[in-house]
Amino acid sequence: MKSDIFLHAILNRRTLQFFYETSEVILEPYYTAVDRFGNKVIYGRQKFGRGVEKFEYRKIANIHILDAPKFTPIIPIIPLYN
Repeated sequence: MKSDIFLHAILNRRTLQFFYETSEVILEPYYTAVDRFGNKVIYGRQKFGRGVEKFEYRKIANIHILDAPKFTPIIPIIPLYN
């Protein structure tokens, strides 16, 4: 379920809102991966942040895709599908 939401947001360049542990996050998602410890993660830039950050799936709750204009990534996104 989380993977489907994240994939939709990434492919359509939609901003996400969710709780990460106890903090609210507004994220421009870039890509998902599995880290070296085997945890699923999503990488993205917080709306008012400076760089790309990593967020573990298991600590994410209450995900919403925001009805906001499409964002422009600060790093190139390689298309997942042609």
